[in-house]
Amino acid sequence: MTNLRHYDPFAVEPISDMLQGMLRSFRGSADTGLAFKVDVSESDSGYTLSAELPGVKREDIEVSVDRGTVMIAAKVERSSEQKEGERVIRRERYSGSMHRAFTLDANIDESRVDATYSNGLLRVLLPKKESSPQQRITVK
Repeated sequence: MTNLRHYDPFAVEPISDMLQGMLRSFRGSADTGLAFKVDVSESDSGYTLSAELPGVKREDIEVSVDRGTVMIAAKVERSSEQKEGERVIRRERYSGSMHRAFTLDANIDESRVDATYSNGLLRVLLPKKESSPQQRITVK
């Protein structure tokens, strides 16, 4: 009996729950499919970026690299239908896009960037540019 709660019709909790649900849909939480998880690791030779994009078609993914900034964009289309006999009880459709951008510290060799997509996982290899040795300049 210690779990009983007194119902207060003027409490703000139902309104707070409603607002949280609205804000969650605007923020793009993982429930709505608007956000995707990305891991970035660095080695001496470059960066490896892994992004989870389940259900996205390969042709709907765009990767661009410009002056150390990596941009990943994907178009998502999902639909589900629940039938009970011949009657459609529920049908939901979702279409949208999502993107993430990262700025990396080292200069990226943009001509050697490699991206592969398999089983919902995008892997982008971003090799670092070879640094030129420091030159000593004589002043005349």
